[in-house]
Amino acid sequence: MQTSTGRPPSLPQTTSAQAVTVALTALAPASWGTTYAVTTQLLPPGHPLFAALMRALPAGLAGLALARVLPRGDWWWKAAVLGVLNIGALFPLLFVAAERLPGGVAATLSATQPLLVTGLTIAALHERPTAWRWAWAVLGVVGVGLVVLGPEARLDVVGVLAGLGGTATMACGVVLTKRWGRPPGVTPLALAAWQLTAGGLLLLPLTLLGEGVPARIDGGALGGYLWLGSMGGLIAYTLWFRGIGRLPVGASAPLVLLSPLVATLVGIALGESLNRLQTAGFVLALAALLAAQFTSPGLPARIRRGRAEHGGSRHDRGGADLAHDRPVGEESRKERIR
Repeated sequence: MQTSTGRPPSLPQTTSAQAVTVALTALAPASWGTTYAVTTQLLPPGHPLFAALMRALPAGLAGLALARVLPRGDWWWKAAVLGVLNIGALFPLLFVAAERLPGGVAATLSATQPLLVTGLTIAALHERPTAWRWAWAVLGVVGVGLVVLGPEARLDVVGVLAGLGGTATMACGVVLTKRWGRPPGVTPLALAAWQLTAGGLLLLPLTLLGEGVPARIDGGALGGYLWLGSMGGLIAYTLWFRGIGRLPVGASAPLVLLSPLVATLVGIALGESLNRLQTAGFVLALAALLAAQFTSPGLPARIRRGRAEHGGSRHDRGGADLAHDRPVGEESRKERIR
């Protein structure tokens, strides 16, 4: 198995290529939108740690076997940190929130992630997102709230704290993933495998010592674990990390709004319905997601063209060579010297 380190230069990305990247990246939060239904309908109740473990560790080991590359140098601790934020801490918090909160409350908490990412972007990446993206991030939360919150929504302190904690850890993971990029020669699959394995190894002793294995795992539960570990785990995170490296943070973060929207569609498929207010909220959240993919219409065309020609701001680049799937890191060496 090979090892790898370092980071590649950023490359410009065409509009059509970015559209493809957005579509592929969106598949990740879309698949995560099925987590609530799978957890409540198929998995044994009362075992959030075991569910998180089954979603992370088998998928991570399978990814390592496919990618056949290990971290090297400082990427050992970077992969561990990202694995804790994106997997080891996030997964159990999400399952606790899913078990203790109505789907609407949990979805609204997760929809605040773009706001957290925007704030962290200012602190960690020294960027100042435009008022355009700030506004649509807020409207996205409002839209999701209109869709999923109702008068019957109840608040559980542990569930709310778990939901907010999961949202915060993933927001930190998104920003750090963008800041650190990934080493040259390392595919998004390998990066996803590193983090799933690191997160799964963290969860293994916690699960065995603190929760144990469910007394009964039926065929439905096996199918649920398989879905969460494959489409909701290795495949989703491969697409997600690929997209984070190529898209501006302000464009990738709002894509998580797809998760509660897909959860709503799953609910409709299971027999639920939307009233007019909920439908308006759904349209608003979808509009916020799409609007965040564009620059502000008030930005002068000359400035927009200049940013496009130079790949955007230092960290807000979506550059990548689609044919060779080159990863995106931080600044180029010349920019760091400058």
